[in-house]
Amino acid sequence: MIREDLSRNFGYLVNDVARLMRTVYDRRVRKLGLTRSQWWVLNHIFRHPGVTQSELAAILEIERATLGRLLDRLEAKRWVRREHDARDRRAWRVHLTAAAEPAMRKLRQQAFGLRRDALAGLSARQREQFVDTLLAIKSNLSGLK
Repeated sequence: MIREDLSRNFGYLVNDVARLMRTVYDRRVRKLGLTRSQWWVLNHIFRHPGVTQSELAAILEIERATLGRLLDRLEAKRWVRREHDARDRRAWRVHLTAAAEPAMRKLRQQAFGLRRDALAGLSARQREQFVDTLLAIKSNLSGLK
């Protein structure tokens, strides 16, 4: 069996850091009464206003039916609304509502604080270089088939 030092394996580290960030973020936003799936959906709608339900399911890598149930719950809270696409009546576009603004403000504040805490001890140059490196890796992976 091949043994390797996973503490230096960048794929393992990226995954572990992402898992830890989600876990800490979950704890920090728990008082908003949102599940991880719900805050994940809200954050992606925030980043992609007016995204179609199908596009959002693809971005989130979940089934459309699963997303539909999540959106139903968020609609019940009046935090999202679905509108028919003007060009394709079969498609639904998803938007955040004004009622979601206070929660989104808190989610964004917590996200900022988490990123700040995660990068504590790194210089501004190290932080910029780190993000540049991640962007280069993302670009490399996006070009692979």
